[in-house]
Amino acid sequence: MRSSTTSARRMSRLDLFIRRMTAQRAAIEHAVEVIRDMPGSILEVGLGKGRTFDHLRLCCPDRRIWVFDRHVAAHRDAIPDRETLFLGEFAETVPAAYEKLGQTAALVHADFGSDDPRTTRELALWLGPWLARFTVSNGLVLSDQPLEAEGLEPVALPPGVEPGSYFAYRRRVAP
Repeated sequence: MRSSTTSARRMSRLDLFIRRMTAQRAAIEHAVEVIRDMPGSILEVGLGKGRTFDHLRLCCPDRRIWVFDRHVAAHRDAIPDRETLFLGEFAETVPAAYEKLGQTAALVHADFGSDDPRTTRELALWLGPWLARFTVSNGLVLSDQPLEAEGLEPVALPPGVEPGSYFAYRRRVAP
């Protein structure tokens, strides 16, 4: 049995998951309000189990949501329509989608982190500039990982979201 000292020094995996999900929901709901009057679609990068896709479509029923993932692992009631789904490796689907969609996203939500920190960081470095390209001026990018990209400026998360638990960026207005 763990001592109370050990458990006080680090968060359990359950606590970390709850913190991330709470931050994710608060960030999405805040972003939806910010972009309410802004034209544009939504990109969901990393369908996973489909939870955030399902939440986004309930929050934004009149917006087109384009979804990316390697394969479908979502619950059957959280799978997007085939015509809005880009399946395959991001290195192939993201550039192809940009050719089709261009700079049309008012909101990009990216949840692509894995248990391999090195791979996740490499993907974040590659993906960040692409997400910036998709995002319209003043549009928002939310991510479970920190991003670095020309044109993306960090913005504050809603109150109650702990720093480092989620990341938000605004696409600078093009000159």
